[in-house]
Amino acid sequence: MRCEEVLKRLKSLANPENVAGMARFGINPENTLGISVPTLRKMAREIGKNHALAQELWASGVHEARSLAALIDDPRQVTEDQMERWVADFDSWDVCDQCCGNLFDKTRFAYRKAVEWAARDDEFVKRAGFALMAWLAVHDKRAPDEAFLQFLPMIKRESGDARNFVKKAVNWALRQIGKRNAALNAEAIRTAEEIQSMGSKPGRWIASDALRELTSDKVRERLHA
Repeated sequence: MRCEEVLKRLKSLANPENVAGMARFGINPENTLGISVPTLRKMAREIGKNHALAQELWASGVHEARSLAALIDDPRQVTEDQMERWVADFDSWDVCDQCCGNLFDKTRFAYRKAVEWAARDDEFVKRAGFALMAWLAVHDKRAPDEAFLQFLPMIKRESGDARNFVKKAVNWALRQIGKRNAALNAEAIRTAEEIQSMGSKPGRWIASDALRELTSDKVRERLHA
């Protein structure tokens, strides 16, 4: 399937009312068509993996085309240079999270980029670093605890960042790491308590929200089952 055909189909599905609704949830409305994620996933299944087409769709700058690109790209063909180019283009939290969870976390560069991006200043690049940590905690079932223990000092370090998209991603990463197993749960709780004691306003929110979930009966019962 050619890029022009895919873009034409995407534009035929445009829903301006959805764009307005997405904007209320903090999604950038620029170059956005208002197409639902389930619809994009259905299109991705029909297209199949196609690395070359993914590059063209991303280059179009269309919001949904970029989400679709992350769904159809082949993580085995993704280069470090591509990841750097794409992360520099992030301008909306949803494309950031979908790209990290549908593609980047399956590449051989995922853990290294999580560390590198978490230390960057750009809001969406930093968010991508912590989104990668969260998605790796969910998706990489075989990874040892050490792979995630290395992330906890970074979570603590960046817990004072008050920017909304960073703050929520730091919290997300902490919670997902703490839900992997009982040992990581204990370490994540300890990290949250340390963040809480540091006294920053975003840190207090990150810590209290994470502790609420990580110490809940539901999580404890699942981890000790």
